[in-house]
Amino acid sequence: MLLHALDTGDGEKTALLLHGLMGSAESWWRIAPVLAARGYRVLAMDLPGHGLSPRDPRLTIEKAAASVVETVESLALRGPIHAIGHSYGATVLAAARLDLEVVVYVDSVLAFTGGADRASLTAQYESDRGRREDPAWLRSSRPFYTAQDAEVEARAATLFDPATSASVSCSDDVILAPRRGEILVHAEPSNWVTDDDKRDFAERGALVRSIPNAAHTVWYSHFEEFTASVPEMFGQYP
Repeated sequence: MLLHALDTGDGEKTALLLHGLMGSAESWWRIAPVLAARGYRVLAMDLPGHGLSPRDPRLTIEKAAASVVETVESLALRGPIHAIGHSYGATVLAAARLDLEVVVYVDSVLAFTGGADRASLTAQYESDRGRREDPAWLRSSRPFYTAQDAEVEARAATLFDPATSASVSCSDDVILAPRRGEILVHAEPSNWVTDDDKRDFAERGALVRSIPNAAHTVWYSHFEEFTASVPEMFGQYP
């Protein structure tokens, strides 16, 4: 399936941005213009069941990754592609195995636990969506959000399809590995990335970089620290 994408900038190289669960292409609203100003064509995609992309109640990581590949191929991009994937989006990015010059995984171990009960997980996501649709609730639970961050993420919640995302956890476990030279940027401490995970990434030749006291959505809580942690894409910031 072809995915909806926010397409900004007109550079010879492309920055592909994949959001996390319950996010949307808009989640990169502060990141995209910085990359466009640095000469990128920026493609921030809505993953299946998110934003304006199609729904699929039988979605798997493999199908989500195939949709990303199909969408990239449909755009006939010029020049090298650099990519950032956050959390769930990082796992999809790893599964896509595109020909990428720079790959950045944000606070993710590239794994997804399967075997979930479809009905109960869908109901849980429905409940989570209901809370996240309220910008005031988001700001009270995430004090590092700006007002615009909260509006963007509340809007993403209203467009989120619980059945599509719940389906990903109803099949087999997904465990992927980074390639040599790929980059992991993680919060320190992280609720998602353990010390063992960091060692495993490093042993596989990945570059592991930490941002102290950051939230899971690292660029929301520590924007300048995040951009500084990836000079391969952002250069010296500001």
